Amino acid sequence: MRRVLKAAEELGYIFTSQTPAVPGVSRKLVFLLPEGTNPYLEQLAGLIRSAESVPPPFQTRCDCQLVKGFDPSALAEAIRSNETKYDGIAVMGLEHPVVRETINEVSRKGTPIVTIISDVSHCERTAFVGLDNRAVGRTAAFLLGRFCGRREGEVALIAGSLSYLAHNEREMGFLSLMQESYRGLKIIGVREGHDDFVENYQLTVSLLQQHPDLVGIYNIGGSSGGVASALREAGKADSIVFIGHGLSDDTRSLLIDGTMDVLISQNPLTIVQNVCHIFSNIHNGLSPTERIPDIAMRIICRENLP
Repeated sequence: MRRVLKAAEELGYIFTSQTPAVPGVSRKLVFLLPEGTNPYLEQLAGLIRSAESVPPPFQTRCDCQLVKGFDPSALAEAIRSNETKYDGIAVMGLEHPVVRETINEVSRKGTPIVTIISDVSHCERTAFVGLDNRAVGRTAAFLLGRFCGRREGEVALIAGSLSYLAHNEREMGFLSLMQESYRGLKIIGVREGHDDFVENYQLTVSLLQQHPDLVGIYNIGGSSGGVASALREAGKADSIVFIGHGLSDDTRSLLIDGTMDVLISQNPLTIVQNVCHIFSNIHNGLSPTERIPDIAMRIICRENLP
């Protein structure tokens, strides 16, 4: 067993306090995340700021800056303002020409950029750390359809914003599988709640009033607590299938009390460590994604809560 663990450590699959540090100057990385009321992103920000989240061999100091949410100009300015202050930038991207061109300009000047959770298409970023979001959407559709059983009715989608490529791809994946396999369920369209508790609450109240045949809700983004609050208030928590994203304190409680049926998540600690590993590879002249494990899609319900 010791030899197996030692080999895994040498290959970069696990890291321990005994793993020797790579000689050299400590690197400085900055993560740019949207500000707001998304508990999963708040948890991620806390991990980034925690020295314990970075394995010793990476010799990396991570900072986290919150940027005005859903504002491409603000995100572009944050990228530019940090290009000479840090050895690398990790950013939760927005799908917008201003952001794309800024990533291209900063990357060409020599500061590597990694996109996390939500990618930016056709840009010169170094790597993407996150899930295959079309597969995520199809998985959500499969789960919701199976949970609904043979029921017919309407299904609503709530996104943070379709300016996130991740949310856009999840919607497309969801719609494609619903059309293929669950034609008895009618999609009534996607609303944008900007990953905000209050907006998600208000959207759900409106959906429940306008669509009495609603049988399912898929929250593509975060702040599922707002959706859950409206469902409980209307007495619909037990009758409407609710699927969301991101394991955090609020969604854990929603799974335990049965308001949420299942969620899809990606381990935030793995996101931080993969980003650090990528920048370590760059520093050491390796391919950026060499020995980088894939982010696992975690399907979590009340019975398998970690």
